[in-house]
Amino acid sequence: MKFKTILAMTLAAGFALNAAAEHLGSINPAYIDKTTAPGTDFYTHVNRGWMESHPLTAEHARYGQFNILNDSSEARVRSLVETLGATNPKPGTVAHKVWTVYSQAMDTARRNAEGARPILADLKRIEKTPHKGMEDLFLWMHGNYASPFFGAGPMEDMANSSVYAMYVSGGGMGLGDRDYYLLDDERNTAVREAYKRLIATQMQNAGYSAKDAARIVKSVMKIETALADSALTREESRNIPAMYNPRTFAQLKELYPAINWDRFFIETMGIPSPEMVIVTEPKSVAQASKLMASLSDREIKDYYLWKYVAQAASELSQDFTDASFEFSKVMSGVQEQRPLWKRALSATEGALGEAVGELYVEKYFPQSSKDYMVGLVENLRTALGKHIDNLDWMSDETKAKAREKLAAFTVKIGYPDKWKDYTTMNIDPALSYYENMHNVGMWHQAETYAKWGKPVDRTEWGMTPQTVNAYYNPMANEIVFPAAILQAPFFDPNASDAENYGGIGVVIGHEMTHGFDDQGRNFDAAGNMTNWWTDEDAAKFEEKTKGLIAQFDEVEVLPGLHANGAYTLGENIADQGGLRVSMTAFLESQAKKGVDINSKEALIDGFTPMQVFYMNYANLWAGNVRDEEIRSLTTGDVHSLGRNRVNVTLRNITPFFEAFSITEGQPLYRPASEQVVIW
Repeated sequence: MKFKTILAMTLAAGFALNAAAEHLGSINPAYIDKTTAPGTDFYTHVNRGWMESHPLTAEHARYGQFNILNDSSEARVRSLVETLGATNPKPGTVAHKVWTVYSQAMDTARRNAEGARPILADLKRIEKTPHKGMEDLFLWMHGNYASPFFGAGPMEDMANSSVYAMYVSGGGMGLGDRDYYLLDDERNTAVREAYKRLIATQMQNAGYSAKDAARIVKSVMKIETALADSALTREESRNIPAMYNPRTFAQLKELYPAINWDRFFIETMGIPSPEMVIVTEPKSVAQASKLMASLSDREIKDYYLWKYVAQAASELSQDFTDASFEFSKVMSGVQEQRPLWKRALSATEGALGEAVGELYVEKYFPQSSKDYMVGLVENLRTALGKHIDNLDWMSDETKAKAREKLAAFTVKIGYPDKWKDYTTMNIDPALSYYENMHNVGMWHQAETYAKWGKPVDRTEWGMTPQTVNAYYNPMANEIVFPAAILQAPFFDPNASDAENYGGIGVVIGHEMTHGFDDQGRNFDAAGNMTNWWTDEDAAKFEEKTKGLIAQFDEVEVLPGLHANGAYTLGENIADQGGLRVSMTAFLESQAKKGVDINSKEALIDGFTPMQVFYMNYANLWAGNVRDEEIRSLTTGDVHSLGRNRVNVTLRNITPFFEAFSITEGQPLYRPASEQVVIW
């Protein structure tokens, strides 16, 4: 997540003009389920019609409002890229590079004819390496961004975010989460077995016999299970201070002796050995060192072979992509691959995202939208400041620091002020699609390594303008809103103020609140990891978060499977904060406009503005999702399911109860004494 202007623009930017009567724009009244009371299941009350009108197709494991906006953004980008191709761009230009990646991704005939040929020389290099060359092979693997055993690279120093630090972290597991390797319940066993089938199939696609592929599966599972055994749990991964473990270079070599660290930094990153390294997961890196010292050459080579094939598969022939899809069916329940053009666009945007974004902004993001967001952000900033001032659990000392951090927020809207320069990226139509995408990966890796020793560039963006999302970056203390999220139901210039505050207003408040969630609160106004809380205030915060964790833990998302309140804590705090802060900003905006929201004249198609605000928030999360995807998301996503982002979060907001006359005895009602109010 990453991200000033004049307060006078706050209201001038405004939302819809206040006509004699406003009408719903983002919300479709026909979708409201009048048979389900708001106090019984607000998510269903607002969204049943939407869900019935948008059944899951074979392509999707889940489909919701974000997908609709993504579809819109993808269609726009497709038009831009294909129009670009029709201009016959000159070789060597960025336009030609964009078109080459897209057209090669679409050219399945060529990829199928090439098969595994583009990677055979590299696989042969792995196989032919003698024992004395195993260290060279390890360095070569990391240099080719395959990253076996662990990961490393420069990133802002959490303790001094104006400079880069070198980080060494755990990794090396194809399945990502440790539970897939270590738990023997039905779900994790099924995923593990599907992963074994994937490895065996892909290695045979690469030319290995069934017998050799079976051996490779065994080696990979042995190594990755050992890595999983030392990996952090999902909950532990949220403890940011515990992941900040500075080590001198001498200590690094002493603690993890199986790795030649001098050669590692010089030969894989092209930098001299750093004086200090931050180890985020000491146990995982220790396990990696132990494995590298104890495994046979054959086992290590098998692991390297799989790592190499896995990172190449999406750019090879259809038998590779089909095998990957078969695995994703088990993971998410999806029944059909995304259309080829969508996959080609994803690859193109991954390679040259800002080049595409520059085209997108020029055509689809007017200055009026940026001006509108500038004003609204300042409105929300003012509202959050009032919330901080009125907290009954926080001391004045900590409030002053929180206010300082809020005032220091950097806001990025729409697109970067400085676009990325892709001039040196080598993309040649004569090369295979894999070779070009490998060059793309190496270019991006080199760009990251080149940051070492330079000042941190605060102009960089972590998302492209055409991305339907937003984020907060604690080490820059910034909130970022790409251009593509400024569409209905988040923002619609023809919708009511209530809908827009319940949409993009909540999104802005959400990202701001991330600066004060269980992770963001560890960073100060400058983006440095420092403790600016009094001990008493920190203890009160922790106690409140325990209550919120418990509320989500009690929700059974599938029979026998409960939500993970600890893992989703940050997003749940931000959802609640976004709702509260945006409501305050909405009420103040209406008061300044002279609108009496309780008057008959303020009704919007028969609904009160307060009702419409909460209805559009629920509308944002309308969607359908397969059971397999629910299990996968509950395991690996820090966001709660959409239904819980609505029903569980709103149970802590008394004004919501008042808006819909929800009283004791109804399922969603929660008395004030049991509500968790943080921000």
